[in-house]
Order: sequence, then C-alpha cells, then structure tokens
Amino acid sequence: MVMALASSIYTTHFLPHYRPSPTPSSYPKFHFPQPNRIFAVSSSHNQILSTQNADLQVQTRTWNWKGYSVRYQCSGNDGPALVLVHGFGANSDHWRKNIPALAKSHRVYSIDLIGYGYSDKPNPRQFGDDSFYTFETWATQLNEFCVDVIKDEAFFICNSIGGVVGLQAAVLEPQICRGILLLNISLRMLHIKKQPWYGRSFIRSFQRLLRDTAVGKFFFKAIATKESVRNILCQCYHDTSQVTDELVQIILSPGLEPGAVEVFLEFICYSGGPLPEELLPLVKCPVLIAWGDKDPWEPIEMGRNYGNFDSVEDFIVLPNVGHCPQDEAPDLVNPLVESFVARHAKSSSGASAIS
Repeated sequence: MVMALASSIYTTHFLPHYRPSPTPSSYPKFHFPQPNRIFAVSSSHNQILSTQNADLQVQTRTWNWKGYSVRYQCSGNDGPALVLVHGFGANSDHWRKNIPALAKSHRVYSIDLIGYGYSDKPNPRQFGDDSFYTFETWATQLNEFCVDVIKDEAFFICNSIGGVVGLQAAVLEPQICRGILLLNISLRMLHIKKQPWYGRSFIRSFQRLLRDTAVGKFFFKAIATKESVRNILCQCYHDTSQVTDELVQIILSPGLEPGAVEVFLEFICYSGGPLPEELLPLVKCPVLIAWGDKDPWEPIEMGRNYGNFDSVEDFIVLPNVGHCPQDEAPDLVNPLVESFVARHAKSSSGASAIS
C-alpha cells in the first residue's frame, strides 16, 4: 500500500500552488553584457566546491540567491549557454550523462531548484500563508540565475516538472530564454482543473492528511529507502538496467538531508499552478518537445497534443524510452539538444545584449 501511494504521488506530481503572475511586460528588463565566451563566475557570488572529472572540467558550485545557497554544476568555455532543469525528486546530477558531452560546444549549467538536491530547503511553514514552493518561485530562480551567474541568454533543456518551470520562466522574462527543449514534460494529471468536481474534496483531504499529521512523515520515511527509490525508478525507466546503484543514491541522498521531508510534504499538498497547455500559447521562443514512448506516467498519446501549439516546432518520439530520456537514452537526447540549439543559436546570434 505504501508503495502504491508513493507511485501515485511521484507519477502524478502534486505540485505547488500557483498565484497568477504579472504579465511579462510589467517586469523590469534585464540587461546583459555581450557574452564573455571565456567561462567565468564572480567569486563574490559563487564558491567553487569541487571539481568532478578534471579532464572534462565539470565543476560543482554554489550561488547565493536571496540568502539561500543554490547548488549547480557547470562545464564548457564556449558556445551558447544551456541550463538543464531537472524533474520532481531529482537534481543536477540527473544530467551527469549530458553535461560533459554538451560542454564540448556549449556553456552548460545544471541547477538544483530551491528545495531540491543540495540547494537549501527552507521550511515552508516559515512563510505563513504564502506559498514559497511555486512555479513562479522556481521560474524566478531560473531567470535570475541566467542574469547573475551566466550573464547571458540561455536555452532551457527541461525534464518532467522542470519543463513547467522552463515554460513559466520564459513567460515571465521572454528576453532571457532563447529556446526550450521539453523532455516528457509533466502533464499534471492531478491538477485541480483536471479533476471532476466530486473528486476535488478527496484530493484536498488527502493532501491535508499528509501535510498536517504524522501520517505524512511516516509515509516519507517508508519511501525514502534504497529499495523504494529503486522500485519507483524501475517504473519510469523502460530500460531498467539504467537504474544503477549510482542513480538510486543520486535520487535518495538529498532526500535524507535536513528539511527534505517538510519540502516534500509541502509539494504534495498543492495541485494548482500553471498547466503546460496554459503556458505554451504565451511562450515567444521556439519549443521542441521530445517524448519517451514508454513513459508510464506521462502517456505519449496525451503528450502529442502539445505538438499542436504554434510555439512548438516539432514533436519527436524517442522509441523504447521512459520518463527520463536524458538519463536513460543520452545517445538520443544529446544530439537532439545540439541540433536544436545550433538551429536557433544562428537565428538569434545578434541579440545577446538585452534591452
């Protein structure tokens, strides 16, 4: 029963409450310098923590954002900037098979969204009635990362709920995002708008039970084990040989850090926020969608509908791949990223100074 609940929550993505955002025109415009093609990060905002695989120059760093420590990885000295945005329960390590390959011809950054991975996990209760873990929060984090750290426009490469974050960021600050590649974006099937009226009270009651009673922490403790994490991953990876001990540890370890349980329980208490189909018509940059056709959580039959939006230039089927194509099939994803970025980097190469 516990694993059935874990699967339900993990796959249907109970996500943070969303409050309507101001229109993009009401936000101040960011100004970027001409891109410095020699990668550098200001020491006043960032601290190098470690270097992983010195030959490939993949570095782990921290960025001070609004007083919170945000962990990210970076590699590459030249080319367009890419920001890799993880999905629910993941972190920047989920892109470990992509960063070195893409860094050969791009400046690559992979970020831990606030509350995830090894970024800070502020207790949501400290914000009172104001929801902190929202798509607006994460989108703002993503845009300000481009301004403060990258100091340039960027392409967003996103998986699962990271795709909703990328779309929201592009809507808030359209001059920052050069293009978005969505990998199995979350359909958000338990969004309150997608539920029949008679099921909405049950969803809210279930969320309150998990968030406000001991049941939630018991539930989290039951699923925060190697065995449970492996079982959940084996549901969403078609090629289960890719569910290695390393991957299990990558997903599990941040979930054992202080504050992780409170953040997790806050996440699953919300089923509002933006839907992809609400954001796609508002996006001004090119969008490419790729979908693993064996995804049991986000069925490709439903995902195909997103290919009908004017902003979406193509819908690519990734055969025999599950919910996390970037990790399960990097040999398919990395060339797709490279071709998408090359196509649109040329068309916007003269627009790096934003006004």
